[in-house]
Amino acid sequence: MISRKFPKIMYGGDYNPEQFPKEIWDEDMRLFQLAGIDIATVNVFSWALNQPDEETYRFEWLDEVMNKLHENGMYACLGTGTAAHPAWMARKYPDILTVTTDGKKRKFGRRHNSCPNSPTFRHYAENLVKRLAERYKGHPALLLWHVNNEIGIRCYCDNCENAFREWLKDRYETLDRLNEAWYTRFWGHTFYDWEDIVLPSALSEGLSGGNSDQTAFQGITLDFYRFNSDSWLACYLLEYNAIKSVIPDAVVTTNFQGNGTYKPLDYFKWAPYLDIVALDIYPENHTPESYMALRYDLMRGLKDGAPFMLMEQTPSVLNWKTVNPTKRPSVMRLRSYQAVARGAESVMFFQLRRSLGAYEKFHGAVIDHAGHEHTRVFRECTELGQELQQLGNHLLDARAKSKVAILFDWDNWWAVELGGGPSAHLKYLDQIQNYYDAFYDNHIQVDFIQVETDLDQYELVVAPLLYMVKPGYAEKLGQYVKNGGTFLTTFYSGIANENDLVTAGGYPGELRRLLGIWVEELDALHPEHKNSLVMKKEFGELRGSYDCGLLCEVVHLEGAESFASFGSDYYEGSPALTRNRFGQGEAWYAATNPSRSFMRQWIKSLCGSKGISSLLEAPHGVEVVQREKADLQFTFVLNHSEQLQKIQIGTHEQKELLSGLSVSGDLELPPKSVMILEGQKEAGLRGSV
Repeated sequence: MISRKFPKIMYGGDYNPEQFPKEIWDEDMRLFQLAGIDIATVNVFSWALNQPDEETYRFEWLDEVMNKLHENGMYACLGTGTAAHPAWMARKYPDILTVTTDGKKRKFGRRHNSCPNSPTFRHYAENLVKRLAERYKGHPALLLWHVNNEIGIRCYCDNCENAFREWLKDRYETLDRLNEAWYTRFWGHTFYDWEDIVLPSALSEGLSGGNSDQTAFQGITLDFYRFNSDSWLACYLLEYNAIKSVIPDAVVTTNFQGNGTYKPLDYFKWAPYLDIVALDIYPENHTPESYMALRYDLMRGLKDGAPFMLMEQTPSVLNWKTVNPTKRPSVMRLRSYQAVARGAESVMFFQLRRSLGAYEKFHGAVIDHAGHEHTRVFRECTELGQELQQLGNHLLDARAKSKVAILFDWDNWWAVELGGGPSAHLKYLDQIQNYYDAFYDNHIQVDFIQVETDLDQYELVVAPLLYMVKPGYAEKLGQYVKNGGTFLTTFYSGIANENDLVTAGGYPGELRRLLGIWVEELDALHPEHKNSLVMKKEFGELRGSYDCGLLCEVVHLEGAESFASFGSDYYEGSPALTRNRFGQGEAWYAATNPSRSFMRQWIKSLCGSKGISSLLEAPHGVEVVQREKADLQFTFVLNHSEQLQKIQIGTHEQKELLSGLSVSGDLELPPKSVMILEGQKEAGLRGSV
């Protein structure tokens, strides 16, 4: 397990000493020690400093930084520096520059400005990383490696186009198979030569309307998205392998962006090549807590429940929104513990010292422009640092245990939103979040899984918007349900195969027998319009009528039973919520997008019928999460609300790790507070599974 390399939950963040005079480096070390900082991410954007020309490498400044970190009891997360190429490289080798979807070749500037299929980029990046590995392989400060940074732009240059053709040859082998997969007889797109294939850009298959994902040919664009993710993975692996060739037991990662749900990269395909998953997350003050919880659970799910790193968050303020308010007192601590509760084994910030110039000079930092420890943010960071030192390695390798899984699939995400469907308002992440929220509201833990995951370990598997059914997956789901599992899916599922070709014979395609229904029509509703979902049979606490919208399907029963029907329009009375007995299990289908209140009650009742109950009964605004390690159980209780909250944890005494007190019975939670309760697994809590 990766955390064997970690002595404790690591605490620190991005440090850019090269931006400051050396005279303040020692003061930085003093402040880091004061705050409990024990790891610094360095060298992330220093390629130009390290390699001023084609032949010269200068690492002396980095030697000083690495030595100073070690001398002051800190570890280094060593960046490879390849996130921004030097200006001289762009001038001398223009193939390294990216091309935008509208065909414009970029000039040197910003960051993430390298083409993943540029021979120049790959050559010089690999050389640089090999030299770094050879130089620092025995350095006592080195704890782990940070490849590139927030990888993932899309490039439309000639190098990418040529590489795309080679990728397609490997995937399809013949043009006949490609033409069949892409349905190219539509609009006369049949290809007779590989050289005729061009990238799906704004100049070729893009549609007007301002949505960059809208395309005339979904099959071509879907494959380009897969190719782009694979191209960047190949670049990552060049650096990964360069490090491993010198330091076989090195811990290597890269930081995932987009708050963990970054559309251009299929993170499930990347995860096997990261020794530990790392996440950057930047919620706003008003961001719902369940939004962050979902992203943390997804990061944990990428490697089948393994812990991950919180690589970046702001300790105080963002700088790129229209309005950038500060984090209120105690919020940074609370949100940091939310990440730890859901599997993070580091709490790290961007940045440790605030930049003095350029784009991120007003982004939050542990050390503000004032340059001393007498700020609210520094005090809060210090308090958290002291608590993490107190916790030591106690929580390392603790795992979450779930009986519920939600399928997350990047191919489905891409395909659902490539255009041509019933509504531009239909968003994959929204539906994933809707179903996740229903479990979150009921304090029921879930795992995120991919299509390869073994389903038998779960009582309930949920697959919102399973639009694309990959080869063999319908059979896998069918066997799972036959064996006693419960499967839940939604409208707009079973529509297409892995190439985004519609499955003929009626929706929901390959899922039709499992679900026991036939969907005749899909009616899209404008956002301001609603229908109603009327219960025909009581199910748990569900009774009466509930709002629904977005999409309403005309469903015919083919063995399933209807629990609710639509309340209006020409399909009034037709099934809106169905259950099909299949073997020893059952399959549920929601033919519309129900309200949150319906979802919360439905999921609670469905889980209750499977013997899955809340970890702990807790009021709205209180989050409950549980991790296990050996015979110990750690229950995190987080009060996100502005009010004092009360909970009842049962008669068994638990140790509260942050205070050291033994607690039981009724507890009070101050606003924005955290409790970590340690107890024996067999004792459990009231309401635990």
